[in-house]
Amino acid sequence: MKKPKQKIVELNMDELESILQRAQTAPMDEKDCAKIRSVFESYLYVTELVENKSTTIARLRKLLFGAQTEKTRDVVNDGKKDETDSSASDQDDDEASSADDKEERAGPPPGHGRNGADAYEGAEKIKVPHDSLQSGDPCPDCKRGKVYAMAPGVLVRITGQAPLQAKVYELQKLRCHLCGKVFTARPPEGVGSEKYDVTAASMIALLKYGSGVPFNRLEGLQASLKIPLPASTQWDVVDPAAQRIAPAFHELIRQAAQGEVLHNDDTTIKILEFMGKRARQAALADDGAEDTGKKNAPKRKGLFTSGIVATHEGRRIALFFSGRQHAGENLADVLAHRAAELPPPIQMSDALSRNLPAEFKTLLANCLAHSRRRFVEVVDRFPEECRYVLETLADVYRNDATARKDEMSPEARLQFHQAESGPIMEELQAWCNRQFEDRLVEPNSALGEAISYLLNHWEKLTLFLRVPGAPLDNNICEQVLKRAILHRKNALFYKTLNGARVGDLFMSLIHTCQLNNVTPFDYLTELQRHAADLAARPEDWMPWNYREMP
Repeated sequence: MKKPKQKIVELNMDELESILQRAQTAPMDEKDCAKIRSVFESYLYVTELVENKSTTIARLRKLLFGAQTEKTRDVVNDGKKDETDSSASDQDDDEASSADDKEERAGPPPGHGRNGADAYEGAEKIKVPHDSLQSGDPCPDCKRGKVYAMAPGVLVRITGQAPLQAKVYELQKLRCHLCGKVFTARPPEGVGSEKYDVTAASMIALLKYGSGVPFNRLEGLQASLKIPLPASTQWDVVDPAAQRIAPAFHELIRQAAQGEVLHNDDTTIKILEFMGKRARQAALADDGAEDTGKKNAPKRKGLFTSGIVATHEGRRIALFFSGRQHAGENLADVLAHRAAELPPPIQMSDALSRNLPAEFKTLLANCLAHSRRRFVEVVDRFPEECRYVLETLADVYRNDATARKDEMSPEARLQFHQAESGPIMEELQAWCNRQFEDRLVEPNSALGEAISYLLNHWEKLTLFLRVPGAPLDNNICEQVLKRAILHRKNALFYKTLNGARVGDLFMSLIHTCQLNNVTPFDYLTELQRHAADLAARPEDWMPWNYREMP
């Protein structure tokens, strides 16, 4: 007979210490005995797993730290087998199901690397005429018909080159042997006096702030290709470029403020100007509040990069702000540009209070994925309960995917969710309440905390059932913040606040281009070439309309 699957008890050290202190002064009550018994059972369970040769490192990692993927079918393992009790029959079943899955997948897997000629939109197109025939000529084979033009055949050839290339123009010089005057050849047409073209600034910015390639790493790559580009020089190129195209960033902020839905969230960042010895000296020099952008603001040591994604007129705008301020304070600064006649926007964030713009009213929605993640983290300890929650939410997400696929209007999507997802969420709420009312779950356990979070934020988590256009989660903002995290993991820090602001500007422009299927390199280059026109009419130089300009 197969023994039931054990659970890992969730017990912090403070609670365990209090139980032991009570045990020293008086006999333990039934509640404390049950907790101690659970601790012993959890210890024995983990010990058995370690001693079992069939237990994998991946299994232990998932048990202790949760699943790396949050997909329902991977998290709950589809209920096919208990990995700790693997057997030959289970392995056969897995192999059979894996074979069935492979048969169901038609065509090459994602990321196969094969692309047709149409995929190379940025490639140079070269027309090659036939060497001996033109349309209308007699057929050289049958001698009776005439040849006609048809769709061309294509050859794709990809070559390697340095990220930044250089050309050295050797201008011939002639000197009169009598008067000594020197005559120098003129540079070719289109070759200016500036050493670094605007395209160089675009490429450096795209590599660093779009792909996370630090200045020193690019310096090493260029040196290995015999085209030196010092890290300090790279900064000297991108810094003035950022000043020239700053009006585009400010216009993005203005248009984002008019958005119907705004997502926001935070991640940490390092700015050396505010850290270490210099920060202490600045604190001594300024015996008041640190610079948070607000008067009389409390002293704050944390440094953050806030990501804001706004949906406006069917377009998505990504904004980054680095410094002392939290996401809510940065969102308030953005909303200060909002037209007074517009209604309050929908704000999507997690449940942290620091994400709220204190001075402005919004229709607050909380991230359903954050609540779901709490159940993912404890699925190994409470498999059946978490399975129910995760599969229930999977039905809601499936309905939302259907609404996107059918391109429903916000009003039609709301009616669809009310009809299809409303009963599902009502049943989930009733199930959560029953867990506490019938004492099926300990409120202080990890599962109890996950359920409490869901119930405590229910109104904000289900705003999509009451307001047209309200999203389910904040995933798009978390994806945007990965760009700042990528920079942090590779470059580690910004040296100054100005450097962070330059990074915010380029990240905002680059990621907004990508969200709207626009080539960032071309966009950054055109902004620099038309800096005067950009400063005069920045609204005409957004990623979605800049190509319309002459």
